[in-house]
Amino acid sequence: MSYPVTTQPQCASTCYQTQLSDWHTGLTDCCNDMPVCLCGTFAPLCLACRISDDFGECCCAPYLPGGLHSLRTGMRERYHIQGSVGHDWATLTFCLPCALCQMARELKIRG
Repeated sequence: MSYPVTTQPQCASTCYQTQLSDWHTGLTDCCNDMPVCLCGTFAPLCLACRISDDFGECCCAPYLPGGLHSLRTGMRERYHIQGSVGHDWATLTFCLPCALCQMARELKIRG
């Protein structure tokens, strides 16, 4: 004999809240790491592949439609960095070299 479900499962008595943080470096702090800055300026796709590989994804991910956006959003989620998908889109669309450099520096710091 089966019994109908009369209540929904509830949250455990201990709920964990995660503190959101900021990026360790600003979007325009490109010159803080000159090798990354030069690579982001003159070979952004090479830097994007390195970021993808360092993040644990396939180095071809930046070549896929939406690949860079998913990397940046994934990085924000993994490291609990505040922001939004829309902000990620605008940053990558209008400031691609700076965004790539920021992502590379973040991986170096958190690495």
